[in-house]
Amino acid sequence: MEALPERLTTSEAAVAAGVSIPQIHRIIDEKILPEDLYSTDQMRTFRTDACVLIAFYFETADWLTAQARLRTIRNAMTHCSSWEEWRNCTIEDRWVTVHFSDIWKGVNSRLHQLKKAREMVVEDPEILSGTPVIRGTRVPVYDVASAVDSGIPIGRILKSYPSLREWQIELASVYARAVPPRGRPKRISHPRAIRLSVSKKRLRSSSIGG
Repeated sequence: MEALPERLTTSEAAVAAGVSIPQIHRIIDEKILPEDLYSTDQMRTFRTDACVLIAFYFETADWLTAQARLRTIRNAMTHCSSWEEWRNCTIEDRWVTVHFSDIWKGVNSRLHQLKKAREMVVEDPEILSGTPVIRGTRVPVYDVASAVDSGIPIGRILKSYPSLREWQIELASVYARAVPPRGRPKRISHPRAIRLSVSKKRLRSSSIGG
């Protein structure tokens, strides 16, 4: 089995749990999880297995009250402590039975995606002055992620970056969410084909209604 990181940053935990950054901060600010599952020293970090409980808390919000979810988390912590134990963890509480297996599978899948995304990106001073690029290319990973986030179809992105494969484009988006660019946002430079497509789309939208 591939080794997974023991601790995650807030943005990495958001990706792994499948939630937003504000939701991740809620977990700490509202003390939803036991304190041994996260740290606030210097920077906020989470234990990897905390992501299973974070995903559970938000995914079941439509079916369980906050009190029931918190009680389930407390009960689960007394029975499941290792990553493999969470895989088959089942908690019975009054009339509710919670199986964590499906939640674990989702978190585990996203964690492995995150691992692959990190391995795909390199920062080399000899390549674009150290700009993070997709391994084996000179394509900035944040440019590709920006294209995905702008709603540009994968097929069009592939035509603009012929050296890439579809899986690399998908992982670029994962990487950008897990490792937000440092400093002030930079202007993203898309290939001309993508810029032209976006410009035409905006022109059509602005002309609706005269």
